[in-house]
Amino acid sequence: MPKKNNKKQLADSLPLVAIDLGSNSVRAMAAEKIGPDMLHVLGYEESQRYPCVDRGLIVQTSSAGYMISEILNLLANRVGVERLPAAFVLLGGASMQVVPVYSKRDLGLKRSVPTSVLESMRDECKRKIEEHNPNVAVLDLIPAYFVVDGQEQEEEPSPTQRATLIEAHFSAIVGKKELVDKVHAGFDRGGRTIEHTFTRPEALLSAFAFEDPSVLTDGCAVLDMGAQTTTLSIYKGTEYLLIKVIQKGGYHITRLIEQQGISFDNAETVKRQYGFAAPNLIDKNYTIQIPGSPEINGVWKTSSEELATLIKQGLDEMVNPLMNILNEYSERIRCLYITGGASMLQGMPEYLSEKTSVEIMYGSHAGLLDRRTPDEFCSPAYASLVGALIMGSDYRDAHPGQLLEQPKLNKIGQTFGQTLVELFTDQ
Repeated sequence: MPKKNNKKQLADSLPLVAIDLGSNSVRAMAAEKIGPDMLHVLGYEESQRYPCVDRGLIVQTSSAGYMISEILNLLANRVGVERLPAAFVLLGGASMQVVPVYSKRDLGLKRSVPTSVLESMRDECKRKIEEHNPNVAVLDLIPAYFVVDGQEQEEEPSPTQRATLIEAHFSAIVGKKELVDKVHAGFDRGGRTIEHTFTRPEALLSAFAFEDPSVLTDGCAVLDMGAQTTTLSIYKGTEYLLIKVIQKGGYHITRLIEQQGISFDNAETVKRQYGFAAPNLIDKNYTIQIPGSPEINGVWKTSSEELATLIKQGLDEMVNPLMNILNEYSERIRCLYITGGASMLQGMPEYLSEKTSVEIMYGSHAGLLDRRTPDEFCSPAYASLVGALIMGSDYRDAHPGQLLEQPKLNKIGQTFGQTLVELFTDQ
């Protein structure tokens, strides 16, 4: 039996690794930083082996632990390292929303603002939310603006800035406490460490704003279309104006097609290969014929227009409530980025443009990836992982020399660890 390696390891010596516990799968990407805001993707792995993640929430911690350990072992093999002990983790899910929160401090007399005071104000805001809402966890606390002796400013007060009265205003991205607890439990079961957590909206904005940083000041929205959830985030200046999650995604559309009498896998194939977001976007109507259920004599036939009509029905249920909200902010923002696997349906930008006057474009993160990186990783489906890797690189720059320690495994975790080591030794 292999000996367990409990030695601490320097984070800076390892590749950057991000894990997305998405709607119904676990995805992981590894990269190396080759310059300021420039990554080379080393490898990618994805698994749907066990149904342990639902709408961004881990529902089976033991299975999630196995998948986390398995996918990081696969990724380690792919990138040619012995072991990947830790990862940056993306958090999201159906319970996510944004709330404003602030803290005040009277320093008594005009003096420089210590970093410790700002840290205590941040801690107070986090504590204020979580103590009043025991079932809620603060997933991220993003500075919105500061008021220093009555004067508003976007930048955090520097150690040389003198003040008497300070207000710190934050946008708190919150979610169910159960979400955070189960993510940590899943990593503990898998014998891995969470290097740091980021929220999907922040990771996506980090990826898209690189191409044009002015959109943050001018205001933008992100429509993240996942498998089981669709999330609208609206951002302007330095703060989130809104985060709204609908518990439907691309999976919902595939189910609608499946109910016509074909398997889920065939429904997914039909959606990807022949699906359009709306029937008026099709240039020429044609017949689609694939294997179906015995109830329809083993063959399923439809036209491309009928398929698009069915898809539009599902999209309307997902998107209309969010577009109604977006239109309330249309005068305050410049554009809407669309991303996620479900956004890749043919005609999606045209379909959405009929519902809003806001400019619509696919979110691009290609400028963050070097030329050696395969083109497939420039797809919007990978934007959140690339954003998390960029944020992870910034995190390491701000915390140099950080040591990672493998967590002690419980009985179940030990079994997983032993099985996986033996499996990959055999390979």
